[in-house]
Amino acid sequence: MADVRDTASRAALEALSDAVGAVAGELDVETVLQRIVDRVRSLVGAQYAALGIVDDQRRIERFITSGISAEERARLGPLPEGHGLLGLIITEGRSLRVPDIGSHPASSGFPPHHPPMRSLLGVPVRIKSQIIGNFYLTDKEAAAEFSDDDQRLIELFAQHAGIAIENARLHEAVGRLAVIEERDRIGKDLHDGIIQSMYAVSLSLEDMPEIMEEDPAEARARVDRAIDSLQDTIRDLRGFIFGLRPELVDRTDLVGLLVALTEQLHQNGLVEVVLDLPDGLVEPLAYVRAELLQIARESLSNVARHARATKATVRLAREGTDLVLEVHDNGRGFEPMATPPHGHYGLANMHDRATALHGDLVVDSAPGSGTRIIVRIPVAGYGERARADD
Repeated sequence: MADVRDTASRAALEALSDAVGAVAGELDVETVLQRIVDRVRSLVGAQYAALGIVDDQRRIERFITSGISAEERARLGPLPEGHGLLGLIITEGRSLRVPDIGSHPASSGFPPHHPPMRSLLGVPVRIKSQIIGNFYLTDKEAAAEFSDDDQRLIELFAQHAGIAIENARLHEAVGRLAVIEERDRIGKDLHDGIIQSMYAVSLSLEDMPEIMEEDPAEARARVDRAIDSLQDTIRDLRGFIFGLRPELVDRTDLVGLLVALTEQLHQNGLVEVVLDLPDGLVEPLAYVRAELLQIARESLSNVARHARATKATVRLAREGTDLVLEVHDNGRGFEPMATPPHGHYGLANMHDRATALHGDLVVDSAPGSGTRIIVRIPVAGYGERARADD
């Protein structure tokens, strides 16, 4: 008999381990909630399962189900309000096992179209010491009611579920923050380059009616210059759009991204770019690739727009535990310590991106001697991925 119990215990722990593993790596909130409910149902062989997420006032704000179809769920109507046994588990904040729901004094019955249910196991789900929701499992398929072992197993799983939910929520919050920060950077980039260029063209054409009457030759020359400026702006805009294509970052390695970026500049005829790229680079994670690509794009954009350079070199190398990106041009250079003109955010954006990667960015330049941008980030331990992970 003891051997049977030991075997059952090992099987339960293996099932728990599988269930924890299935939800631990998921970072999408909706997916992790549904996966948790599906796993908790199979963990103890329940016919139905639900996870009720509660707000600060302990009112149910989300109710994720498993074991009923979408059509059945729709017929049930609005979210449960937390009356009856659901409310008892919420208010008492402790696990509850009920062999017969209908005979329990706190039961308030089921709404129309609700499937019949008899046995119940309710377990709170906590993040740290705060209850964020409750598991509701009903109708154990292989027995008349849920057991002590079932309760202990679900209580263990509830601890891991709380961690998984917190991780997914944090990931979602970081993603929203990243979108806000990236939107701010995009606005600065547009203002710094493309919008200013277009505004300058509009200013040059404001008094065209008078100039056409007074000096037709100057009018024609000014229109020609405006057309040239707009063509340059269109080329800048194409390069800018290239840098906003996240699918390239997801599907392409860093070397490939840099090659594509420089090919775009070559097609625009802006500047000759020489690549010095390594073979067999251990690939950085997607977000590291994205930031480095944007730094390279901004650096080369500055070369094309401001440096009056004919040639630039892009170098990528692994130096010890650091990944180094370097962009060097033979342009007119500038004084790095000088205050940039109002509205010019390029260097500040690049510094911010390097800092976000726990790295640093150095600008080596002087009037008449070109410019060298050097970005160094630590990649060992957090910035690399296995090649099969993408």
